Amino acid sequence: MLNLFKILEEESARGISCAMCVIVSTQGSTPLKTGARMLVTEQGKLFGTIGGGNLEKKVIENSMEMIAAKESKLFRHNLLQQHGMCCGGTVDVFIECMMPPEKLYIFGAGHVGRALANYAADLSFQVYVIDSRAEELNRIQNNVINKLPLTYDRLLPSLPFDQRSYIAIMTYDHQIDREILAYCLKKPFAYLGMIGSKRKVEVTRKKFLSTQLYSIEELSRVDMPMGYNTGATGPEEIAISILAKIIEEKNKQKTFQEKEVLQHPSPLVSAQ
Repeated sequence: MLNLFKILEEESARGISCAMCVIVSTQGSTPLKTGARMLVTEQGKLFGTIGGGNLEKKVIENSMEMIAAKESKLFRHNLLQQHGMCCGGTVDVFIECMMPPEKLYIFGAGHVGRALANYAADLSFQVYVIDSRAEELNRIQNNVINKLPLTYDRLLPSLPFDQRSYIAIMTYDHQIDREILAYCLKKPFAYLGMIGSKRKVEVTRKKFLSTQLYSIEELSRVDMPMGYNTGATGPEEIAISILAKIIEEKNKQKTFQEKEVLQHPSPLVSAQ
């Protein structure tokens, strides 16, 4: 038998969004009963079944809609009236959108980078710390954190960037920071920040605008100096101020979606 949860874990690790479809109740004659499951990926791959036929076809369509909307809903199917299935019963299918975890790319394994990685690892992020200095990466003892001992120019083209990517730039070299920032600005991201003084930020803005490759609007999306101005003095305090800003950005969309659900509740939707 298929282990749908194992498949879900594997797809999630690849950054693939999925919908878990579960029959939660049935009435009358139906192809399958309560507990039947099917997994649908954003690419349209199917694992398992909830009964086949027009019912399953409609559930797949609903699943793709839920993935696109990042929502979860309960759908009611009248098999005869809605799908022309002669068994004629009623099936309630709950479709849960399963999003992959957010990725946090930390460029630089210095004092602040290591502290940020350790704090973020306790949250929902998949944490990646990138630094060519193996001795600095080896200072990170948390096995949950992914350590990538490669130079930035070699690694950047192979990293997957999407709307669930959070990027914190804090290397040992200002020029390297700017090169990473220049690359990431043209990629999709949820958050992009660079550590530095006010002077470093001002010089960076002027350099980027002078090339005419980056607009004021693009640069306005960059959090620099990175984090909240809390008067932090040590690596741990600075890391917390940065993580607080990242968490705020992460939760903005989630809060918006929760408000929409409260204002427009839809616990049971007919799958017309």
